[in-house]
Amino acid sequence: MKPYGRICAIVAVLVASGDCAQAYDLTGAWATSADQCSKVFARKGRASQVAFANFSGIYGGGFIAEPSRLRGKFETCAIKSRKEDGQTINMVVGCASGVMTSNIQFFIKTVDETTIVRQFPGIDGMEVTYHRCQI
Repeated sequence: MKPYGRICAIVAVLVASGDCAQAYDLTGAWATSADQCSKVFARKGRASQVAFANFSGIYGGGFIAEPSRLRGKFETCAIKSRKEDGQTINMVVGCASGVMTSNIQFFIKTVDETTIVRQFPGIDGMEVTYHRCQI
């Protein structure tokens, strides 16, 4: 077997055995305060979809993550790219709010399954912690 053939065989075995790292699942509702989840989010409509509650901004911020987009109270962002490196997720999203569209880069550090921290590189001490809500 040629050297590159052995490498391909090893990679194929690793992929088939499922030893590859799984992507962190961001899907769900995330709030800046875990105890305020029921005041920030609510289930609405016939399909009982998660949405922002009335006056949710009073109780803290948050966002709703879906497989291909992020939704805030006043904007929707399509995920254009996503790269994970250990506990860090780097995403570029295209956002639309009313009249304007823009690309925004997100740096997220995963703490555990229910906690993430959005970091702002270049701004020391600037970060926002989010907690997964069980709605």
